[in-house]
Amino acid sequence: MSGFSRREEGFESKFAFDAEKRFKAEARRNKLLAEWFGSKTKLDSAGIDAYAKELIAHDLKKAGDEDVVGKLAADLKSKGVAVSDKDIRAEMERCLRIAYEAVANGT
Repeated sequence: MSGFSRREEGFESKFAFDAEKRFKAEARRNKLLAEWFGSKTKLDSAGIDAYAKELIAHDLKKAGDEDVVGKLAADLKSKGVAVSDKDIRAEMERCLRIAYEAVANGT
């Protein structure tokens, strides 16, 4: 195997590793967002778990975070909870930081 081939293989491996890490962190972020949603809407633990699964599935349908922001905003509004898109995005950032840290630590 030439040096170029090994280097290319290394880049491919790193890309796959980073993509898997990002996927795990985003799924964990969505679970944390479901807990946040549950605290705002007074869901019980079963309701939070169900909403987390719903949010993760919703996030997989379309690339980017805007679909998650939209879903959270609509679901919060339907429950009579007023939260701005700015506040939702801030919570998403907070949850993502926590999720990346957890994934990096293997927890």
